[in-house]
Amino acid sequence: MSPLHRAVFFRSAAALEDFPGSVGEFAFAGRSNAGKSSAINALVGRRIAFVSKTPGRTQLLNFFALGADQFAVDLPGYGYAKVPDAIRATWEELLGSYLQRRAPLRGLALVMDVRQPLTELDRRMLEWFRPTGKPVHVLLTKADKLSRAAAQEVLRGVDREISAIAPNFSVQLFSSLRKSGLEEAAATFGNWLNREPTREPPAARPGVLN
Repeated sequence: MSPLHRAVFFRSAAALEDFPGSVGEFAFAGRSNAGKSSAINALVGRRIAFVSKTPGRTQLLNFFALGADQFAVDLPGYGYAKVPDAIRATWEELLGSYLQRRAPLRGLALVMDVRQPLTELDRRMLEWFRPTGKPVHVLLTKADKLSRAAAQEVLRGVDREISAIAPNFSVQLFSSLRKSGLEEAAATFGNWLNREPTREPPAARPGVLN
């Protein structure tokens, strides 16, 4: 059974001291309108992440317990939320500290809309996360919106680009509506949780999306 099927909401974190003790976790990130919450809900098998008609509503780090002190973490979406610069700066500092200094973090699930993958902000996230040495698995969501041939063409193009950034970056097609790609994604994330960390995180570099 996928570890995500056991997911229950545990805590929202607005500061480093709010992070729970953990032996292993992975995180979901992506643009605010890429379908991140829908992807999480599809993987869990029920509504657990808030899906809003107004993208950018996730403003905290939301920890979902998977059992045995392991977690899936829903990160604030980037590139859309209309908030004051001071609040955005606080989010980005927290996000940067988490992604680069959180030792139990095993990998990053980066959600992109298959119709608009690898935006400037997505590329910044990939390049910024690369020095951690941890894997990234891209979910090309809303694959049902394209024909099979068109979706496969996008998949090949994204795979070429991210593989050139780091050999442990991978990508797949995903559809929350059709429930396709769930097993592949769940297997990837399960493997991350079963693997021990391979290196110490580097010093934090703030301003990931500045």
